[in-house]
Amino acid sequence: MKSQNRKTFFMFLMAFLVAFFIVSFVEVLRSSFRTAGAPEIQMASAVSSPDAVKVPLSFSDLAEKVKPAVVNISTTKTFKGGSPFGGQFGGQFGDDFFERFFGDLPKREFKQRSLGSGFIISSDGYIFTNSHVVEKADKILVKVSDDKEYEAKVIGTDSKTDIALIKIKPNSSLPVVEIGDSDKVRVGEWVIAIGNPFGLEQTVTAGIVSAKGRVIGAGPYDNFIQTDASINPGNSGGPLFGMDGRVIGINTAIVAQGQGIGFAIPINMAKSILADLKTKGKVTRGWLGISIQDINEDMAKNLNNKSKNGAIVTDVFKGDPADLAGIKVEDIITEINGKSVKDTHDLLLKIATLHVGEKISVKVIRDGKEMLFYVTVTERKDKQEIVSAKGGKYSFGISAQEITPEISRQLNIPHEYGVIINDIENGSPADDVGLQPQDIILQVNRVRITSIKQYAKEISKAAEKKNVTLLVQRGRSKFFINLRLQ
Repeated sequence: MKSQNRKTFFMFLMAFLVAFFIVSFVEVLRSSFRTAGAPEIQMASAVSSPDAVKVPLSFSDLAEKVKPAVVNISTTKTFKGGSPFGGQFGGQFGDDFFERFFGDLPKREFKQRSLGSGFIISSDGYIFTNSHVVEKADKILVKVSDDKEYEAKVIGTDSKTDIALIKIKPNSSLPVVEIGDSDKVRVGEWVIAIGNPFGLEQTVTAGIVSAKGRVIGAGPYDNFIQTDASINPGNSGGPLFGMDGRVIGINTAIVAQGQGIGFAIPINMAKSILADLKTKGKVTRGWLGISIQDINEDMAKNLNNKSKNGAIVTDVFKGDPADLAGIKVEDIITEINGKSVKDTHDLLLKIATLHVGEKISVKVIRDGKEMLFYVTVTERKDKQEIVSAKGGKYSFGISAQEITPEISRQLNIPHEYGVIINDIENGSPADDVGLQPQDIILQVNRVRITSIKQYAKEISKAAEKKNVTLLVQRGRSKFFINLRLQ
């Protein structure tokens, strides 16, 4: 019995040793295939999430879906000027040379043609594009996806946001885009741009949203979407689509010095002014009657404010809505209708979307305490009072206006005295001597100008004498200039 047990024990022991040897041998073989000293790398498991962003394999289906609603726009503008000789002689000697020998010469007409893009927002022919695409155009032609061309009419424009609404009369119902929500767009999302770059129709480019809320100095309401989808001359006015096929922006600007930096106007901005463009042809914006500026850290401490957020009131215009509501200089505006105010630019954007007659809540911090005011919005008038010197006895060709505190702040110019030129009539004496919009007239025939009414009085006297000498400021330079009526 003992001999039998001993035999069984040795059999189990042998089996164990054989198994141990086999396992050790296999492990040695595995180790021999590994790089010496390299750690074993474990593969991370993929995270499955409904919000995970996937790189699209193709944009073809999306492009085919949205392209029919994108249009090409060509415009023709007419300019007058130059001698009929032109060419080599005109360039070498100039028009004055020929006028001395041949007298007054007829002005030539020049035709300037340009290209842009747009997109159809209603089946009966309403189209969004950029204001600068159709500005001062004598003729606007729109080519739709089936290659039919229609002459378009400008319904409304807004130069401050560079948005225009035009209209064609199609023979049949047109395909339209779906309008998205630009507020919900996130940085890093894929987008495609479709347009007419360099005259190459229906060009599709793709990229991502690089940034939001960009301020590039294009106007007081800058709030651009930045994208690296290629945008080139001719793309202006075309749509920027999200991956759901909805328009999130209007392509409008590029950085000439670099590639991969383009800008689009958020579509929500266009939606907010559509009704005004359609019914009035222009945009009516809200006005509170205040001047504001950003808050730095030192100002925040001195004003007993916990952060730099908000905008500080630097001036309150008497009799305007903010004044009537009780808002004062040094108040810090932190909220409009319950929405927080980040800085002055943010506040301007919020005020611009308000409707005339709307009663809004304005939260301010005064001496460290929060206060709430209710303000009734009035209409913003960019040209409060204008005197035109075009035609009649005012024939110098100048249109001027008062320098309001708002104009002074936006253009960074003094407003103690003088009036600002807002328009010059083509071919007028003012045009001939090179006066420009935004020039400031400080004196008329040595009389210092302190108001638009005084300017009107003095320019009227000068017109009767058919001669005037103006002291003009342009930027930091001041100069005298003489205008003479024929």
